[in-house]
Amino acid sequence: MFRRHRITLVYLFGFSLDLVNMFASNVAMPSIGTDLHTSTGTLAWISAAYTLGLTLAIPCATRWASAWGERATLLASLGGFAVAALLAGIAPNASLLVVCRLAQGLAGGLLIPVGQAWAYRLTPVSERAALTTRIMAIALFVPALSPWAGGLLTQWVSWRALLAASAPAALVVFALAASWLPSDQTRLPHVPFLSSVPRLLRIPTLRLPMLIYLLVPGVFVGVNLVAAIDLARRGFAPTDVGVLMLPWAMASAVGIGLSRRWFARQGPRRLFFIGMVAQSLGIAWLATVREGGHASAAVAYLCMGFGGSLCSSTAQTLAFLDIAADDMLPASAAWNLNRQWAFFIGPVALGGLLAVTGHATITYVVAACLSLAPMIFLRRPILHTSSPHLETDHDHA
Repeated sequence: MFRRHRITLVYLFGFSLDLVNMFASNVAMPSIGTDLHTSTGTLAWISAAYTLGLTLAIPCATRWASAWGERATLLASLGGFAVAALLAGIAPNASLLVVCRLAQGLAGGLLIPVGQAWAYRLTPVSERAALTTRIMAIALFVPALSPWAGGLLTQWVSWRALLAASAPAALVVFALAASWLPSDQTRLPHVPFLSSVPRLLRIPTLRLPMLIYLLVPGVFVGVNLVAAIDLARRGFAPTDVGVLMLPWAMASAVGIGLSRRWFARQGPRRLFFIGMVAQSLGIAWLATVREGGHASAAVAYLCMGFGGSLCSSTAQTLAFLDIAADDMLPASAAWNLNRQWAFFIGPVALGGLLAVTGHATITYVVAACLSLAPMIFLRRPILHTSSPHLETDHDHA
């Protein structure tokens, strides 16, 4: 197995652990509240502490990797992640559980940008679309399946078993990393994160994908929250709402696969256009769903899954296409911070709009328009003269 493939596998395993802890733990919150006799507000902090830790750690990852090397940073991340997961599983009260979840997020926040940057830097430009497909597949199926698996573990054993289960998994990945990652790695030059962000955002092929990620996947996360509230008002049971993620996942898989296949042939601009239109139509279709309209809601989620994943997969491939090797780490940190921000602002903005207006239809219309907003930046070619991947942008101008 090539070295870059081993590094990619370590990153993907670590990324999977991060997603499991972000999505599966939410199903345990009712049991945690009952067992620890805690309030809804405290449960919200238990849920948010992990994401907060990720957000705080990502900008620090560049300094750690430059000072100690990528291998040492990943090993420290996985080791800290395992210890924090174990402590979370045995936490005697809610306050300590919040601290453990925060620590776990801090550890995970070091792994994601460093592992991603390392994998992309060693992958030839012609193969980065395939790498993006693997990353997006993990980002698709783990959130879709982990809540179900986490619910079973919580129901059959306990919420403590669910939280602590990440510890042995992280130790397995730690052992693989210790065995596979090269110990003779050249020390990276230190590129200050904050001062490099303005320079990186002047790169069109990074700036545009970050904007699209905010206004397409970010909007979907908000719409999913609004839809859960709205469909419940229309008589949908919680299981009816949850099962809608299955058609979303199937359509997302198609979108990810087409992004990999069409990126070089069609160019990112056309893929973005198709994806934005598909997601916008799906969001608008939600406004037509009536009581008992399960099939209609499934159609809406099919459109949103296909369109959103076509955009997000294309965006991630494009984002790292023009990044120099020395800039890969700060660019990866900026990309992941943007992703966290998208997942935060989407639910807050659209949930707040629903609360203010009281009308889901108005919220859906605004969300559909937001999904189309980046089209104004697709009127001109996405300039990139050195890579054959984007030649079609000029051909189709």
